[in-house]
Amino acid sequence: MHDLDLILTLTGALSAALACGALTHRLRLSPIAGYLLAGVIVGPYTPGFEADASLARQMAELGVVLLLFGVGLHFHLDDLLAVRGTVIPGATFTCAAATAAGALVGRALGWPWPTAFVFGGTLAVASTVVMLRVLADRRALHTRAGHLAVGWLVVEDLITVAALVVLPTIGGAGEAGPAALAMALGTAIVKILLLVALVAFVGGTVVPRILDAVSDTGSRELFTLAVLVVMLATAVGAARVFGVSMALGAFLAGMAVGRSDYSLRAASEALPMRDAFAVLFFVSVGMLFDPAVLLREPLAILAAVAVVLVVKPAAALVLLRLRGTPAAVALPVAAALAQVGEFSFILADLGFEAGILPRRAVGILVATAIVTVRSEEHTSALQSL
Repeated sequence: MHDLDLILTLTGALSAALACGALTHRLRLSPIAGYLLAGVIVGPYTPGFEADASLARQMAELGVVLLLFGVGLHFHLDDLLAVRGTVIPGATFTCAAATAAGALVGRALGWPWPTAFVFGGTLAVASTVVMLRVLADRRALHTRAGHLAVGWLVVEDLITVAALVVLPTIGGAGEAGPAALAMALGTAIVKILLLVALVAFVGGTVVPRILDAVSDTGSRELFTLAVLVVMLATAVGAARVFGVSMALGAFLAGMAVGRSDYSLRAASEALPMRDAFAVLFFVSVGMLFDPAVLLREPLAILAAVAVVLVVKPAAALVLLRLRGTPAAVALPVAAALAQVGEFSFILADLGFEAGILPRRAVGILVATAIVTVRSEEHTSALQSL
């Protein structure tokens, strides 16, 4: 019956995602909203078909790995360094402001500080995937505002990757006191540095040779398999050997492959699979959402929406103007940040798994995402890009 449950869960989840994704696409909304709604439909809080939540979450793990691999694959240090003077302090400041504001919301709800700060962090990250698509459609990737927006989002992603690394450590050492927590964090940092050094070495020597050899065969299937093996081996090795998240391993694997001559080919081969499994990830998050939270937590949802739509873009706008960025550039960049994205849900999912974030917090985040969902045109302000 387990195999039948798997097929039913996969079929039901993807069918609901297809229907809801088509609806949101017709309404010119972000597809993420459709996939979250699909999760609500097949979840335990609505009547009708109920997918197996545990199986959905297991399949969603691969979606997280593929998402992080794709981010690493598109990460180019040179592009970030070109606008580092603005985006590094800017993204750090806006993430800190949104996280602090979200943490205050969490404290007002009676949550302890660790839970409140993780909740605030989920409100502080915008969607790189959606923004890259909007900029590409607008042919604005290579404008000044486009460079700032992409660089800003990349720094946000890097900050969130760091949070993903630290989160399990906090969850595991939260009851042991500050000294034990400091020791656990120090150990984690050492392991991460060793992992980064190893992946940098292997990515610069071994990975190009593997891809060269496979590419010479002329087989598309073998090349796709080679990319998947590099990604999964790095992700699993990061978790099993170094004790860090598979998400970090996948991100580093993407960076390693991205440095090779096959980065564009790897992206074209891996991205279709990433999109399919990423859908399952968003559906699995939507399954945690109880629609009754809209009636139970209206003030909490409004407060979270205010953090996303007001606090974060206002902080970005103030910092950009203080650094002398023209208003014609600063306004669309700030408007681009008024959203929550895939990393918000990855962080929330890991926080939920670590026992730091309650289901109630995930419900508020999903409601916030649905309320603040934007058109893929991403507001009229972005049209000035």
